[in-house]
Amino acid sequence: MPAKRDSSSKRLFVLDTNVLMHDPACLYRFQEHDIFLPMIVLEELDKNKRGHSEVSRNARQASRFMEELISGAGKKDIEKGIKLPQPVNSSFVSGHIFFQTRHLTYELPASLPGSIPDNNILGTALALQKSRMDSKVIIVSKDINLRIKAAALGILAEDYHDDQVLDDLNLLYTGKCEIKPDFWESHAKELSSWKEDGRTFYKISGNDLEHWHPYQLIYENTENGFEAIVREVKDGTAILEMSDNYRRSHHAVWGINARNREQNFALNLLMDPEVDFVTLLGNAGTGKTLLTLAAGLAQVLDEHRYHEIIVTRATVPMGEDIGFLPGTEEEKMVPWMGALMDNLEVLAGGEGGDWGRAATNDLLRNRIKIHSLNFMRGRTFLKKFVIIDEAQNLTSKQMKALITRAGPGTKVVCLGNVAQIDTPYLTETTSGLTFAVDRFKQWSNSGHITLLSGERSRLADFAANHL
Repeated sequence: MPAKRDSSSKRLFVLDTNVLMHDPACLYRFQEHDIFLPMIVLEELDKNKRGHSEVSRNARQASRFMEELISGAGKKDIEKGIKLPQPVNSSFVSGHIFFQTRHLTYELPASLPGSIPDNNILGTALALQKSRMDSKVIIVSKDINLRIKAAALGILAEDYHDDQVLDDLNLLYTGKCEIKPDFWESHAKELSSWKEDGRTFYKISGNDLEHWHPYQLIYENTENGFEAIVREVKDGTAILEMSDNYRRSHHAVWGINARNREQNFALNLLMDPEVDFVTLLGNAGTGKTLLTLAAGLAQVLDEHRYHEIIVTRATVPMGEDIGFLPGTEEEKMVPWMGALMDNLEVLAGGEGGDWGRAATNDLLRNRIKIHSLNFMRGRTFLKKFVIIDEAQNLTSKQMKALITRAGPGTKVVCLGNVAQIDTPYLTETTSGLTFAVDRFKQWSNSGHITLLSGERSRLADFAANHL
């Protein structure tokens, strides 16, 4: 649903095919306004309904929704417009959905032949502008070029925004909060501390704590400054626990130490059995995969907290697709798991020589399973450490489908960089990873941190910041 509409006038939204294939439920998200579906859109849905991809499933679901809407309606009812269902807990009166039932006369420039689907939609909008003078006709499309052509023809066009999690990526939850230098002085009267099982806790009260979230990093921006984890926030009172320091060489995780504040907090989240869901955002080289894999190996092989590590990712190529890959499911996924292999070499490299390579292969074969997203439906993971890599390329529905695979004793970790989205029609504010970070920030068994400093190499760090 396009944001910030002027509710003083009626609108007629002409939907492009890609909107329906992106969100089949968009038919119910235009509030009191009307929807018009050109016949070319129905034909394109029919062409894309075959297959097992997410796009094909969405095309079929959109067709099912439309069938439900026209069920029992006659030709005259369809021509007059079918009333859309009233949304639950809504005060406005819902609009109507119109299907194109006859040819519409329009004139396009000679450079825009009407046989092309996009130009057919533009012509339909021009015809509706003349026949529906009581409504403002607006094309809704995920296609930027179609919106540009519409603007050139004087037709209003908008992107589909209902799946947009945030208006601006800068508003996304970072997982940390810096406290001011006078914080302790201003809260001294409502401060208490105690130790329990060798861990230090603080209880603080104040109105300025309302914006804190469970498992958020609270820190002082000084060398060796205070770093703590929010364990509970309720009625203006917060309980903090001093975080573990994984920077020290004697407190490494599978041979890996944290190199900065954000990495240290990430290891706290990854190693905490009370945290079932972790999201790590960061640019290339910030250590997302290395830290997660080290924590997974430590808890699978040393602590036996989980049975095995499950790794999956969206198979969206950065360049040209190399075609079909031979072998089993795991063999097909190996080329997509270069980051996993590279980090395993680092984790097993301390032994050196043939032993290190043999250990890496053994870990891959026995404790690390690589799976494709295509075969996740219906599965339940019990006591698994699940890593979802390149999660920025997932839609919100795919993210939900994956997270709901988690059974008792399973931990799910999502890794990604929202600045590197390769999936068509997904943006930084509509990515499934952004969706997960925003929706889970209030849950008391999840944590998030945005990694900032590149630690891969000075070359990679400079390239990430200047190229």
